[in-house]
Amino acid sequence: MRLPHCTGEMQDAAITPDPEGPTAPALSLVVELDGLTRHFGERTVLRGISLGLDAGQTLAVLGRNGAGKSTLLRILATLLRPHAGSVKLFGEPLPRQGWAVRGRIGLLGHEPLLYRDLSGRENLAYHARLHRVPQGRVDELLEAVGMLQRADDPIRSLSRGMVQRLTVARAVLHRPALLLLDEPRSNLDPAAGDLVEPLIGRSAGVTRVLTSHDPQAALAEADLVLALASGRAAYVGPPAGLDQGTVRSLYA
Repeated sequence: MRLPHCTGEMQDAAITPDPEGPTAPALSLVVELDGLTRHFGERTVLRGISLGLDAGQTLAVLGRNGAGKSTLLRILATLLRPHAGSVKLFGEPLPRQGWAVRGRIGLLGHEPLLYRDLSGRENLAYHARLHRVPQGRVDELLEAVGMLQRADDPIRSLSRGMVQRLTVARAVLHRPALLLLDEPRSNLDPAAGDLVEPLIGRSAGVTRVLTSHDPQAALAEADLVLALASGRAAYVGPPAGLDQGTVRSLYA
C-alpha cells in the first residue's frame, strides 16, 4: 500500500592505560570531523571543518542563516555527502558506512518527516515498525509530549507547536545515541518546551549536535561550540572561550 504524501524527504569505550595506575575508561568520540568540506555547485557551504565530540557531550553550532548549520546536520544524518575531508560517527566513516549508524541517529530538522494524512499515533506506529520498537513506546511518548488527547487527529489538522511535539517524539522513538537537533524548540511555547526537555535536553543523557539562533541559550547547554561564518569555523572550543564580540559578529 502506498502511503500518503510525507512532509519532508525520508532517506535513507576505549580503554587507555594509565602509566601510574590501573586502566581507566576513556570517552569515545561519537562525531569526528577532519577538514569537512561541502559544495553546492560553485558555492562552498562548509570549508575545512574539524572537531571531535565525545559521548554524552553537546555541540552547539552557531551562525546566521546560510552559514552552513543545517548542511552540517544533514551530512551527519547521512542525507548529504561531504565533498572533501572525512566524517566519522561512532568510529564509522561516512558515507561508506552510513548504513551502520543510521539506526543510532535521531534527526529533528526543519521538516517533521510525518505523513500529513495520518494521525500522530499512526505516524509513530509506522516509525516504530521501521525501527522494530515495541508499540508501547508510542503511547509512552504521546503522553510524554502531551499529545494523547489529539493523537488520533490527522497531522494536517494540528498546530505547528503540536506537530513539533510529535516530531520530537518521532526523533527519539528508537532511543538514539546521537540527536541532531535543528532549532529543536521552534514553534514551542514554554509549557511545551518543558515537556520535551527530558527527551531532547541535557538531561536526556545522549550526545547532541544542536543549532540555534539563540546563542546564549545554546551556550548554556553546550560542552563544545562551533561558530560558523560563511561556512568556515570562526571558533571551535568550549563555551567559556567564546567572547561576546565574536558572538555578535556571527549575526552581524
